[in-house]
Amino acid sequence: MDRILFGDNQFFAVNHMSEEKARAQAMKFRDTKAIIDVLDIAYDLGIKTFMCTTHDRISEVCDHIRAHPGRYEDFKIYPCMPYAHKYANAVSQIGVVGTLKKFAPGSMLGAAFRGGMAAAKQDFVGLMRLLVDAEMKMFHGINTEVIFLQNIVTDLLLGLGMKEFFTAFASHIKEKYNAEAGFITMNMPHLLNVLEECGIENPIICSNVNKIGFRMCGGIETYEKIIREKKFRPIAMSVLASGAISPGEALEYVCGLKNIESIVFGASSRGHIKETRDLIEELTHS
Repeated sequence: MDRILFGDNQFFAVNHMSEEKARAQAMKFRDTKAIIDVLDIAYDLGIKTFMCTTHDRISEVCDHIRAHPGRYEDFKIYPCMPYAHKYANAVSQIGVVGTLKKFAPGSMLGAAFRGGMAAAKQDFVGLMRLLVDAEMKMFHGINTEVIFLQNIVTDLLLGLGMKEFFTAFASHIKEKYNAEAGFITMNMPHLLNVLEECGIENPIICSNVNKIGFRMCGGIETYEKIIREKKFRPIAMSVLASGAISPGEALEYVCGLKNIESIVFGASSRGHIKETRDLIEELTHS
């Protein structure tokens, strides 16, 4: 994986500290061209990997990338799924069966009608495969070497003790897409233990890593110990703690954790993207 990954929170009004900033971002990026313009800035600054949700508007970004293969020859996207709001909105608007028809047609819907919804609900792994395949359609023809399970599902499965789901997800991603599975979580210590129990070697785990312990379940000391001693590929997100820490201070801390493989960040201006890139590169090689 690249050292620096570019995230998408700023494009879809996600700001964990400020609703006002989130609203401003939503207005700024209401046009998909504005998203593409920022991605072009990051790309031209040498940031070649875009880590994003499967928001509907990402399909428009993918269309643009496919339409300009020469421009984005070495561009990569790391999809993060599911985009929970999409399914929640669909259920509220068209119901559970309507949502299945829209996102997971075929065998799962047939099972629902043959054996009732209870039977369909029991086949979590089958449903997972169908939904992954539905989400991945927008990325056809694009390099997606790592595909992530979003923390809303990862952490729910951890709480339910459904370990076999992680193995099934990793296997499906490898067999169907020749890619590696990644896992996003708010509880990296617990997840790593479970993935080791599942036999998933050297897993890719994306979690909050920052100087103030913002959304780091288990505490900073536990994270530091595991990052220092365990064999896995950690990706640090929320390194600025949604703006609570200055970029220099935040990145000095994260880059000081020598086994962090990648850092993902989001920004919406050339100045902030370049500043963050330069800081990471400088602190990585210092």
